[in-house]
Amino acid sequence: MSNNEELEKATGDKTIQKLDFWLGPFGAAVPLLFFVVWAITISVMQLSSEVALVLGAVIGLTLGLLLCKSKWEDYAQGLFDGLAQPVGVIAMVAWFYAGMFAQVLQVGGLVEGLVWIGSVTGVEGGMFVALTFLLAATFSTAVGTGYGTTVAFCTLMYPAGVAVGADPTFMFAAILAGAVFGDNLAPVSDTTIVSATTQDADVPGVVRSRFKYSVVAAVPATVLFAIFGGGGSAAGQTSVSSVIESVNASGLIMLLPFAIVLILALSGHHLLTSLTWGIISAIPLILLLDLGTFGDILSFNPDSDVVVEGALVSGLTGYFNMAILILLIVGAAHLLKLGGTMAAITKGLVKWIKNSVRKAEVSIWAIVALLNSSITINTAAEIAAAPFVKEIGSKYKIHRYRMANMLDAVTSALGYIFPWGAPVLLGWSTIQTMKEQSYNWLPIVEPNAVFPFVFQGWFLFIIMLVAALTGWGLRYEGKNGEELKERPRD
Repeated sequence: MSNNEELEKATGDKTIQKLDFWLGPFGAAVPLLFFVVWAITISVMQLSSEVALVLGAVIGLTLGLLLCKSKWEDYAQGLFDGLAQPVGVIAMVAWFYAGMFAQVLQVGGLVEGLVWIGSVTGVEGGMFVALTFLLAATFSTAVGTGYGTTVAFCTLMYPAGVAVGADPTFMFAAILAGAVFGDNLAPVSDTTIVSATTQDADVPGVVRSRFKYSVVAAVPATVLFAIFGGGGSAAGQTSVSSVIESVNASGLIMLLPFAIVLILALSGHHLLTSLTWGIISAIPLILLLDLGTFGDILSFNPDSDVVVEGALVSGLTGYFNMAILILLIVGAAHLLKLGGTMAAITKGLVKWIKNSVRKAEVSIWAIVALLNSSITINTAAEIAAAPFVKEIGSKYKIHRYRMANMLDAVTSALGYIFPWGAPVLLGWSTIQTMKEQSYNWLPIVEPNAVFPFVFQGWFLFIIMLVAALTGWGLRYEGKNGEELKERPRD
């Protein structure tokens, strides 16, 4: 009788403890490795989509099944154990609430309100680019979605900036950089949620501890956008008017629900509680101030495929494919543990790291960077890297906040830099659509042109390497989870 069978007979627990593969620990890594190769391939071919990535994950898991020497039913059970891990489920539910909140804020006109601020200040050129970065950072922090920020600001702020003499490349870069800021710092961001939950940390504590990294990166980024962002030529008053004529300040009232969510989250309330109150407070404001109709928030359309429509539904459906993808990647990552891959990699790294916490943090930085360079969707890359971060960080008693920050900062930074990255391609596609449908004078910025100028991403990436090398901000884990300046003895 195998160890697994003895354990099940004794305890009634069907949880699989170990799996054997034909190629050893490498065989257990095949599902995740195939997914990474698949993600890179379809990205280079500009065929990347969430559905395509889900298919890649399913094919990878099927290959893992064929390479498993243990009973296939044990492989299936091990996969299901991975799918059932709280980290994936918690992240998925939190995304649904965050998605609904973001869509409700957009119905209330928060983006238009932020654009209105830019239009009435009279700034132009490089100052408009810097302002765009700050507004995009504010919006992405409010709604917690860098992708949504990219689409919204490429739709409104990009044409406005080009019209008042901002350099098109720097305008696009400023929007992506603002998305990086919010994706990294927002309590309701998917990467914030995943980085915290995978390292067993609370979201408010993680956000408080990473604020210094975000701000240190944002200050020089703002200055550089102001200095170098004014190389464009104004498109004329007619173009300016066509962009800003539909915006007004009324949407700024939506900053109130955002403030409620932020205060509750940072006060220690559960994220779902904070988001629920954000949604509950936003909807009456929208209706009472006539910022939108109830049908914009929720409506029934028998002629639609989904029947139910509106912001709440869009907030949910926008994350369905991603939720499935994350669950599959969590399952694939669990197979690494069952097949001994994680132990083998950790053992090899520990030989190099020895007793150096600096080397441990550099290893964490490098692993997260490598996976984010390969996988085009930042949350997916973060989920793939999270088990390694936790394994190495826990071994050297690095505090869970620090592990979450190393994981999230590098993920958020690189997710909006590479030309093959999903948000970069999303912004590029949005600008093309705006040119075709609304503004034929609008210049198109190619993804590879914006690559060097996403300053918030590059600075954050470098800052975390410096932090790993110097120990800036390093804290250790105490017996009761408290932060310690000195590493506790074993």
